[in-house]
Amino acid sequence: MGGTVTAVSRSRDHDFSKRTRESIRLVAGLGVDGDAHLGVTVQHRSRVAQDPTQPNLRQVHLIHEELFAEVREAGFEVGPGRLGENITTAGIDLLALPTGTLLRLGAEAVVEVTGLRNPCLQIDTFQDGLLKQVVGRDEDGRLVRKAGIMGIVVTGGEVRAGDAIGVELPAEPHRPLERV
Repeated sequence: MGGTVTAVSRSRDHDFSKRTRESIRLVAGLGVDGDAHLGVTVQHRSRVAQDPTQPNLRQVHLIHEELFAEVREAGFEVGPGRLGENITTAGIDLLALPTGTLLRLGAEAVVEVTGLRNPCLQIDTFQDGLLKQVVGRDEDGRLVRKAGIMGIVVTGGEVRAGDAIGVELPAEPHRPLERV
């Protein structure tokens, strides 16, 4: 099982969208070098306001490119980095991965999946009505978050568009992703 990195993005500022780059450098235990969310402790402003000592389980944000095609059908225009992700992927059902999955990105980098991104109201500020496209309910009424996954950097390294992504599932029993 594997996929491909289709784009990489980062921003030094706490902007909603991130600018795509030729490459990004992942730093073990910290996140994306030069990104506002780099750190051992939580860097998302709302989380810092709650408790700045929380561990940063959101060092790297990944979104599947297939989501862009899905929201495009509903009339929204979204591309790499626009929803704040650091790594855009293709060919992997990110949302179906269990907690603890290791993603091998390029030649060196390894990211451990920690959970689902919890999309916020800023998505509607970006494009009105988009939040309803990335958060919904399944046929049983359970909340479904589709705005990507979060992870921590286990092994640092350079990541760029075109890099292969290897997927290493954790030992069973698998734990489904929950919001982080």
